[in-house]
Amino acid sequence: MGDANREEKIEIPEVLPLIPLRDLIIFPNLVVPLFVGRERSIKALEEAMRMDHLVALVAQKEAETQEPAEGDLYEIGSVATVMQELKLPDGTAKALVEGITRIKIEEFVQIDPFFRVKVSVVEAPAKKTVETQALMRNLVAQFEQTARLGKPIPQEVLLASMNIDEPGRLADFVAFHLNLKAEEKQQILEAMSDHARLELVGTFLGKELEILEIGSRIQSRVKEQMTKTQREYFLREQMKAIQKELGVMDEQQAEVDEIKTKIKDADMPEEVEEKALKELGRLEKMPAAAAETGVIRTYLDWLIGIPWKKETAEKLDLKEAQAILDTDHYGLEKVKERILEYLAVHKLTEKMRGPILCFVGPPGTGKTSIGRSIARALNRKFIRVSLGGIRDEAEIRGHRRTYVGALPGRIVQSISQVAARNPVFMMDEIDKVGADFRGDPTSALLEVLDPEQNNSFSDHYLEVPLDLSDIMFITTANLLDPIPPALKDRMEVIHFPGYTEEEKIKIAQQYLVPKQIKEHGLAKKHLSIAEDGLQKIIREHTREAGVRNLERKIAAICRQVARRIVEGKAKSVKTSASNMQEFLGPAQFRYGMAEEKDQIGLATGLAWTEVGGDVMGVEATVLKGKSELLLTGRLGDVMKESATAAVSYIRSRATDLGIDDDFSKNLDIHIHVPGGAIPKDGPSAGITMAVALISALTKRPVDRSVSMTGEITLRGRVLPIGGIKEKVLAAHRAGIKKVIMPRDNEKDLDLVPKNVRKELKFIFVDHMDEVLAAAFPKRGRAPKKAARAASSS
Repeated sequence: MGDANREEKIEIPEVLPLIPLRDLIIFPNLVVPLFVGRERSIKALEEAMRMDHLVALVAQKEAETQEPAEGDLYEIGSVATVMQELKLPDGTAKALVEGITRIKIEEFVQIDPFFRVKVSVVEAPAKKTVETQALMRNLVAQFEQTARLGKPIPQEVLLASMNIDEPGRLADFVAFHLNLKAEEKQQILEAMSDHARLELVGTFLGKELEILEIGSRIQSRVKEQMTKTQREYFLREQMKAIQKELGVMDEQQAEVDEIKTKIKDADMPEEVEEKALKELGRLEKMPAAAAETGVIRTYLDWLIGIPWKKETAEKLDLKEAQAILDTDHYGLEKVKERILEYLAVHKLTEKMRGPILCFVGPPGTGKTSIGRSIARALNRKFIRVSLGGIRDEAEIRGHRRTYVGALPGRIVQSISQVAARNPVFMMDEIDKVGADFRGDPTSALLEVLDPEQNNSFSDHYLEVPLDLSDIMFITTANLLDPIPPALKDRMEVIHFPGYTEEEKIKIAQQYLVPKQIKEHGLAKKHLSIAEDGLQKIIREHTREAGVRNLERKIAAICRQVARRIVEGKAKSVKTSASNMQEFLGPAQFRYGMAEEKDQIGLATGLAWTEVGGDVMGVEATVLKGKSELLLTGRLGDVMKESATAAVSYIRSRATDLGIDDDFSKNLDIHIHVPGGAIPKDGPSAGITMAVALISALTKRPVDRSVSMTGEITLRGRVLPIGGIKEKVLAAHRAGIKKVIMPRDNEKDLDLVPKNVRKELKFIFVDHMDEVLAAAFPKRGRAPKKAARAASSS
């Protein structure tokens, strides 16, 4: 029955009482229970019951509004017949209403005590076309499919929808039974034609259908997975029962039992064992094909592989330890003394934390090899890890297990490999550790190298405490400056100086030559190198603090001897200084004086680098110009400031030095330090640059047999500097006879070998006047210009 027919049967008054609805839309031709609670709405309901049982039902725009005004209501609503009314004990009412037709509010006639409105009937054109019929059939089909996909729609509702022939009524019926928002139902109510209503309901129904289909697919997948998992579980349980009856063990269960036995045998600390068994329990419950089984199994393997209680028995015989250290290394008395002190204290105490030693010195001085000797002397396993270039903190602490391919850090890996909890652990090149966005490895080393903290070291991968306090940590570095202060503070620094010529000869005779002869397949009878030959190699073919290049030169001789023997040209070879050029070619360095003769504007300085001490020439020249100071030779900021200080000192003492007072106005000064590819810095070249510049200005040559080092002040004072031992050894290697140094550094000569001190003359100074007196030879007269300047003063 259409809206028009109902309108003919029931005459709609022009003015009706109105009840505002919250979250509810009443469609024509549908019976709906209605709960009325607001006072104004109850009075409107009572008015309708007194009159002709007709009431206007219009939805609110906002459901939260308690007392709606005219603007809070939609214009389009429905007229309904109140079929029943029931008063409830709490003062509210329940009514059963049946929608009749759509209406539009034309005017609010009364506001209090209830709404009374003037309405007009909204007539929908009842036109049934072929397209409308198609829309109706499609709507009914979609409605049925919605019910099939799980929408709770009663069967009688479906049957009722199939029997509705009127387009508008069908649209209202389906819309009422859909789970739509009040706003969407209001849109359908306000649609002016049956065709528009059918299309709108079809759109909403299509969206609902799509959501239901997606939900159905998801539910189907979940159900399928659950069914598969349950099936696997039941089959696995059946298999276990069958294997138990047959006396055959499951492979996975056998593996679990094997791991459990290993955990018990590993002698782990209580909390670690508890963690391992917990992970094993997870592994046991997991399917064999699960992705995480491999991760857990690897984790358990690492836990089992760590030597929690295994350690090597230490030798605490001091005489035997000293014999081993002396056999393996010549010299290095300070290092050997420190190791023997550690052994002595360890012998007297039952428990002692391992020391943290830091060996600092030039390359090739035996820092790494002494670590192996220490391990042999203590009868401990030896681990060496190179830290050079490491930039990732995870290299030390490990990766967390959430990452694919995660592993413990190098410390845990190394300890597992040697299977001992008390090795000698050497960390090489600690001064070359970097830092970037992945973290700072030196920060992780703070915990490792702190005796107060490393008894409970935490690796990110293991996530259990690991005791490192029994490990003897040794670090090596070429330079001390790049090491962060906090890390440096945790270590006992032992300096490795460069070797003297005599020490190098002894090392070559006792270690290097026998080692290279053996490595090249020769016998002692095949090759002999005389002492003067070794001396010639050291003086003219190498210039280093260590012995690495010396070993390379000896290896080069061994290769040539091996070839001669194989070719049958010789049965044995003897080398000495006289025939060394035949094997190594012409000399690469000149031994003796740094310069062949005394020169003007050239002074010999001493420098300390990461490869040891070195002799450094400083050149100075003056040119006509406009008082410009040129500094070349890749000098650092500190060295440039030393040059500026030297120039200022000379200007302040120009008259006393026999130099024109106005020299800086008409002359350009150029100071150059040869070796432009090598960066140079530090204050110790201050007096050298001052001497070279005074020589250039006064035209007086500098004594070539003198080398010098020291910092200069504006008043001419000479301040102490560092690296005395390395610098003195460099001067000795270069054949220099005199060394000028600050008086405050006299105490540092105790570190220099006695034989070197005997061959050099040391001049200790406090002021530049003393430096100049020693640097310039006492012969000849000063140039005329300088003499005139001196006489005028």
